[in-house]
Parts: sequence; C-alpha cells; structure tokens
Amino acid sequence: MSMRYRTEAINRDGGDGIAGVPDGLSVTVASPLNPDRDPAGTNPEQLLALAWATCLNATAQAIVARRSRTAVRVEVELHDAAAGPGFEFHVDAYMSVEDADAVETERVLAAAHARCPVSKLIGGAATVAVHAEEFADVVASGR
Repeated sequence: MSMRYRTEAINRDGGDGIAGVPDGLSVTVASPLNPDRDPAGTNPEQLLALAWATCLNATAQAIVARRSRTAVRVEVELHDAAAGPGFEFHVDAYMSVEDADAVETERVLAAAHARCPVSKLIGGAATVAVHAEEFADVVASGR
C-alpha cells in the first residue's frame, strides 16, 4: 500500500481561535456552543460536513464518469452523547444524480459510499447514514 498524499492540521486554541494547515489554509474556529463565538468562524460540524460532501461527490463524479451532474449535501447535528459524557455527531449524507431514477441514484450512492475515504472512516458509526434523493440544481447558500 503506497501513500498518495499526506497533510496535517494543527489546532492550539481548542474550539475558539485559529486552526490551520502548515503553509496553507488558516481558519478561524468558533464553537457553536459558545454564545460569544465569532460569527465568521467555522466549527468541526461544518468542516466534517464539507469534507464528506466533497469526498463523496468527487467519488460519485468518478463513478458516473462525469456524464451526469451529481450533488451531495451533508447534515451534521451535535447531540449529547447517548452513553457516557460529552457529545456525538449525527451525520446524514444525501446524494442526487441528475436525470437518474431512484434505482440508479441508489446504485451510484452505494458505489460512492463504498469507495469514498471519508465514508470508509465514518460509515460504520451508528449515527451515520446515507440517503438518495431527487436531483435539485441548488447552489450552497453559504449559511
């Protein structure tokens, strides 16, 4: 097994402050639980949603060989942990394929979910699910 790519991220400030990738991306992080958070900051929930949506859709595009447009949206909720202290993420990914029926969309979703590295990382969790949905040409709202 050969390594194809490596990166690292560093956070020294916890839920509020700056996190980044050396010689690259630097982001302001702001805990959604902090009432005084920086409204321009991001958080682990958003970053997880963005990472999975990007990875799963790039994988879907490879599967359909870019013959159709695909879209993935990921919803991440923060819940109190069901067992033990702390919190847990509940994560749902929704995939659609333009001009595909429900059966074809499910086929692409299953293949992409089986192949996507982020899906492989989190897919076995009890609080993670994937769903097929009808294609809608929607642009991210930036919320």
